[in-house]
Amino acid sequence: MKFKLDENLPVELAHDLRILGQEADTVADEGLRGSTDEVVLRAAVREGRVLLTMDKGIADVRAAPGSSGRGIVLFRPGRCGRGAVLAFARSVLPALLTLDLPSRLVVVSERGIRVR
Repeated sequence: MKFKLDENLPVELAHDLRILGQEADTVADEGLRGSTDEVVLRAAVREGRVLLTMDKGIADVRAAPGSSGRGIVLFRPGRCGRGAVLAFARSVLPALLTLDLPSRLVVVSERGIRVR
């Protein structure tokens, strides 16, 4: 599977995905740091990547023209801070990789994984 990490997630997560045999890049890799949600989402769609983010507003953008076709994984960790977010994301990666993510909105929280 191909992933794009939004700038609000630790970049180490891209490395973790690659170790698990996935293709991953980051918003920073493409010079999209600071871009709008629509720009980031359209880049992910254009590249055939599932977007990983912590941005709650991205679900609204998903309905925008040209933004369908690829999935979004919204991480909602219970604790803030880089280390806590990284540990949370790492803990759910194996379960996420078993899901059919394209064209889905997946919300990952301390309570579990919801697929919409």
